[in-house]
Amino acid sequence: MSGTFRPHGAWTALTTPFCADGQVDYGALRRLIEFQVQEGIDGVLPCGTTGESPTLSWQEHDAVIDATVRAVEGRTGVLAGAGSNNTQEAIRASTRAKEAGANAVLLVDCYYNGPSTLELRTEYYQRILDSVPEIPIVPYVIPGRSGCALAAADLAILHLNDPKRVPAVKQATGDIERMRLDRKLAGPALSILSGDDEMTLAMMRDEDIRACGVISVISNIAPGAIGSIVRAQVAGDTEEAERIVRALTPLLELVTCPVTAVRTLPNGQSVEVTDKFRNPVPVKTTMAGLGMIPPTMRRPLGPMSSSAVAQCRDALRQVHAADPGILGPIEEAFDVRIERRLGDDATWSGLAR
Repeated sequence: MSGTFRPHGAWTALTTPFCADGQVDYGALRRLIEFQVQEGIDGVLPCGTTGESPTLSWQEHDAVIDATVRAVEGRTGVLAGAGSNNTQEAIRASTRAKEAGANAVLLVDCYYNGPSTLELRTEYYQRILDSVPEIPIVPYVIPGRSGCALAAADLAILHLNDPKRVPAVKQATGDIERMRLDRKLAGPALSILSGDDEMTLAMMRDEDIRACGVISVISNIAPGAIGSIVRAQVAGDTEEAERIVRALTPLLELVTCPVTAVRTLPNGQSVEVTDKFRNPVPVKTTMAGLGMIPPTMRRPLGPMSSSAVAQCRDALRQVHAADPGILGPIEEAFDVRIERRLGDDATWSGLAR
């Protein structure tokens, strides 16, 4: 096996910082990873959805994973995003991640071309397992983005046939009954990791799911707090876990940010629409506002509307007021002052389109 993979606790789905010219900002990436390590995160995930992997070239993809492994220096786990809607690409990416020293690879269900669950198991996951030995894989079930889903039965077959190679699943279906079926069919050894920050506690507390942690978006900003939630719940301190969740709720609700807007057509007609800014746009906007990373995203992702940026700013203000210790570690790690950043109108207006 490629190192030791411990699929539990709090893992961060890393954002990929970009320079103003659109190139990967490796300095900002290293700084972000060091922040995660110092805050006690259990592992990091480069090149996932939050890392804008669909817009990274494969050369950039490999380089980001290489840079992550080097920055981590064995101090925490590395789960490398290696999924594709092309099995051969996923095999190549998984091989390269293994060579770089990643502890495991995350493989998203094949997006857009919509294979059946049988095809996902036999023509994707199993072929990667057969072609890239000695590195664990983590299926990533997220039908809202992929348009297909590995069924609980096929996940169970993969896991039960080789528990060491398929030790965990990242569950982002939002479907509690589906997660219960994962546990029922796969048994107690499968690690179920939440792929939705807001659902983590519910998944961990449900006796028929027994999730063991989260691959988090918000831990880019608050790794210490997300880790504390998971550790408190594992220790049975439900009161402390709930206290932190309450303080973090405004940020947890920002992973997707729907905003009502009005479009004016060329004929003068006004039409109400909903702009749904999805991960990673809100978290990157929020991080940029705090001075953690540059504001650049890869098109077609782009700046949020002014009202959506205002929501991000307001969420941070609420969290900081509820518990200053949540955002406090950012100050030393990124040489900023939270109150000053939150109070700077020019910073936030500069992030809006």
